[in-house]
Amino acid sequence: MNETRFDLVGIGSMVVDLIYRTPRIIGAEEKILLNRYDSGEPVKRLVGGVVVNHLAWASLMGLRVGVFGKQGDDEEGRFLRAGMERYGIDKRITLDGSASSFALIFVDPNGGRAIYMNPAATSETTGDYVRDAHADYIRGSRVLSTEVSQLPLDAVIAALEIARSAGASTVLDVDVPRSDAVKTLGSEEEFERALGLASILKPTLGAASEITGEKDALEAARLLRSRYGSRAVVITDGEAGCAISCDEYSGRVPGYRLKAVDSTGAGDAFLGGMIAGLNYELGWEDALRLANACGAACCEISGATPDLTASRDRVFELYDGRPFAARERGGADALSAPASPYEKAVGIFLEVALEELDKMRSRITPDYFARAADLIARVEAAGGRLHVTGVGKPEYVSGYISALLSSTGTPAYFLHGTECVHGSAGQVAPGDAVIVISNSGETLEMKSTVLALKHNGAVIIGVSGKPGSWLARESDEFLFAGVEREGSPLNFEPRASILAEIYVLAALSIELQSRKGITRSHYNAWHPGGMIGLATRE
Repeated sequence: MNETRFDLVGIGSMVVDLIYRTPRIIGAEEKILLNRYDSGEPVKRLVGGVVVNHLAWASLMGLRVGVFGKQGDDEEGRFLRAGMERYGIDKRITLDGSASSFALIFVDPNGGRAIYMNPAATSETTGDYVRDAHADYIRGSRVLSTEVSQLPLDAVIAALEIARSAGASTVLDVDVPRSDAVKTLGSEEEFERALGLASILKPTLGAASEITGEKDALEAARLLRSRYGSRAVVITDGEAGCAISCDEYSGRVPGYRLKAVDSTGAGDAFLGGMIAGLNYELGWEDALRLANACGAACCEISGATPDLTASRDRVFELYDGRPFAARERGGADALSAPASPYEKAVGIFLEVALEELDKMRSRITPDYFARAADLIARVEAAGGRLHVTGVGKPEYVSGYISALLSSTGTPAYFLHGTECVHGSAGQVAPGDAVIVISNSGETLEMKSTVLALKHNGAVIIGVSGKPGSWLARESDEFLFAGVEREGSPLNFEPRASILAEIYVLAALSIELQSRKGITRSHYNAWHPGGMIGLATRE
């Protein structure tokens, strides 16, 4: 008999969500310009997917959770696995899929959205694969959750059958209508078999209405329970909350009123909260109040997975059911789930930093630096000089880069970013070139510096993580040095972005150095001291 290691394990969609802001959801043959986020970026890249989402919210509520299935050995998969680490989700994943899943999500100002999914490896999962690779993992959990969304129905059935034979509860999220499921995921018979194997069904109202012909959520729940013999049927109904049919409680539980920012994943957050409430032995009504609180908290953030710094507190601000003692995230005895977002943070940062630099490498073509190097060569040929500047952390990068360039054959001068508009702009003569470093490309002090430098006749080489930024538009030449993840639980302190700036500008220094044919004797003349000076004399 397997030891129970988890409160909940799940199989299904594991997706990189690419979230765009749009003025409205458009129809066929229409065009529309997308909005930008306040930070200036056109898209947010987040961890997502029906199963990963609800596991993340269940983990936030203290459950020991795990995910299993297929991914590709690719950039999207690495991004997803790093995200699962942050959310305390244990993993049993094989990397033999053709590619990892992604979704294009368009969100309007009222939080409504349209989602286009590429299931990739999830759609390649078979029942035999689940039985051969993951049966023991399923048997080690008290609850098994899966979905009718991206996962083929024969794989859904296999997971449910293994869990039921082990005495585990089974939860099935019916996220797409039956008509869509039988077109892409399996047969009518398999669809019926899957729903009949679930202890708890959680369909959307649209999916429930198509099966029953009933638009009222409560009546549809009663009809589904009668049809499939489920322990409980719970139907989410948007702002109205949810409806449930089961022996212990039958009725509606209202939602919490709030201004939605993005409704993506609200139903998944609901499911994670519901399973957590049942785990803590709340009655059905209180478990659904907790579920509604998770769904509401999800609507107040961008994306479907929780904010590790605020979402848990927000859930308990909203929840008005019976008090209970939730474990800290992941549970005190969780296997690999960190109790704090900072536990395992060092290892996650090291992995993220390498992945982000590897992505930078893949973007850099052999002639990537040619135009910037040509501009610098023209400036030097005309008797001009090169300067390097930045504001904040990039200021320190600019000091290092100016020293590196000077020691490798391209004399460069550090220019203080904020002092520039207080007299230091006199350091820069008309026709000089200035490398300006700014991750966002939108920093106010940097803008003032660039405008002053251009007014005085300098040419600008911008280095930023945002190709559509103000700095990119104002630059004579531009080098992209961007990352999607800084590598910390907060994901905004400059770490990986600083490495990317150094990486790109160090590579530019190689381009300049190679053009000039710098030798060891040249380098020794500029660096005669220290161990490096000694080494270059040998």
